[in-house]
Amino acid sequence: MARRIDVTGTGGVRLAAWEFGDPPKTDPAGSDPARDVPDGSPGVLLLHGLMGRASHWASTARWLSGRYRAVALDQRGHGRSDKPPQGSFTRDAYVDDAESALEQLGLAPVVLIGHAMGALTAWQLAAKRPDLVRGLIICDMRASALGAASQREWAQWFKSWPLPFATLADVRKWFGEDDPWVERPNPARGEFYAEVMAESPDGWRPVFDPEQMLRSRETWVYDAHWEGLTQVRCPALVVRGLDGELGRAEAQEMVRVLPRGQYAEVADAGHLVHYDQPEAWRAAIEPFLDSLGTG
Repeated sequence: MARRIDVTGTGGVRLAAWEFGDPPKTDPAGSDPARDVPDGSPGVLLLHGLMGRASHWASTARWLSGRYRAVALDQRGHGRSDKPPQGSFTRDAYVDDAESALEQLGLAPVVLIGHAMGALTAWQLAAKRPDLVRGLIICDMRASALGAASQREWAQWFKSWPLPFATLADVRKWFGEDDPWVERPNPARGEFYAEVMAESPDGWRPVFDPEQMLRSRETWVYDAHWEGLTQVRCPALVVRGLDGELGRAEAQEMVRVLPRGQYAEVADAGHLVHYDQPEAWRAAIEPFLDSLGTG
């Protein structure tokens, strides 16, 4: 199960965090319920990618909850968190939100696990606040700038979506088979996008605003983020799907740049590594987690 804990991000944005695992024991002294966990339980914060939501981490978080206090965050503009029309969607805003969530949840020193955009947020937070982070897992996120052409392609892609979808089955089929960006049928991709749709009076639409997603994406389309990697002091694991967006050469350069970097890859997986191959994903990160211990 997962329980919701609301936290406050920068600028007063309300963020929904989700703690996975068994319900916490109630402290008869009436302490903060977000901290009612057994003493010594290390924390993990999971950060989804662009357009994602905390529930995309459900399988991973439930697996982790056997040994960690596992919390996944709906980042601003995503999931059940606020989507302020005039809000900031800069790198600083995302990083400050994650920092605030860690402190309010009492998770530090934490292991950060991020996918795509969430991975960038994770390594930037690890660089900014090394006192809060004891381990970092970067899943399929590039450090290089993608370029203006990439942003134009995404804008056109959003416009190509046949909204509204009549049913969730239509969502799964379009994103898993019919989307021109799909090279071969990918049911996991269909499920991924079905998770970020909500029913409206005229059909199923995304829970996020595509314009806010494009604004969020600008922060790595036009800027490279290699310098942040050099400032990460904790052990860090770079994981890529063999058919993902992060190429092997760039991934290995990221490992070289990280002061304490390690590398892993998952076969038969694309960008959505933890969705495409959940068991292989867990096998890839478990040795790294073991190496961190419990303190």
